[in-house]
Amino acid sequence: MFPLSPREVFAVGRVLVVEDDERVSRLVARALTEDGYVVDRANDGHSGLGAALATDFDLVVLDLMLPGIGGAEVLERLVEARPEQRVLVLSAVPEIGARVACLEAGAVDFVGKPFVVAELLARVHARMRVPSPGVARRWLTAGPISLDLRQRQATVGGRKVDLSLREFLLLQHLIYRVDQACSRTEILADVWGLMFDPGSNVVDVCIRRLRTKLDHPDRVETVRNVGYRFVSD
Repeated sequence: MFPLSPREVFAVGRVLVVEDDERVSRLVARALTEDGYVVDRANDGHSGLGAALATDFDLVVLDLMLPGIGGAEVLERLVEARPEQRVLVLSAVPEIGARVACLEAGAVDFVGKPFVVAELLARVHARMRVPSPGVARRWLTAGPISLDLRQRQATVGGRKVDLSLREFLLLQHLIYRVDQACSRTEILADVWGLMFDPGSNVVDVCIRRLRTKLDHPDRVETVRNVGYRFVSD
């Protein structure tokens, strides 16, 4: 095993930048390096996916419009192989639907182009502060419901329940705040990584799906004019 370089010893994290625009790639890499991160770069989907699967990165910064394998497919395949991997999408795709789709697919955040370096760094800092499921505590339990945070599996009364990634993250968010009211704004930020209202009922739709998979629908209670609350009893 090779010894770590001084730069890697004192780094605050390791980041992979997957971006085919050389100018943007250099800009992002330089900003992250100056901020204390160890940065690797890839300029197409194939090499980006290969690098992400071969090395443990604290964060992958991923463009959507890539040669070879598109960014959306890279995201899907990476999250499937490594559910704990944090991926921040950095893209010029303007449609809100595309942004929401990336977050639904497992990205932890979405930053649009053109971007301000200070905002990108702030988003990176925020996501780095949140432990990935691979390093968080293993089990989260409330009432008859248990979540395996490492495997991203849920059991209800000892019975395994199939949840989508977003359903699992939503349930995790609610259980962390058991018996407390959670606003839609808070849920959008924590579960979807959205710092803005997408103008859709994405939270309500996911809540409805989640309720059908729990022991009873009232387990997730609607709090009028606020949002939702997970009821432990």
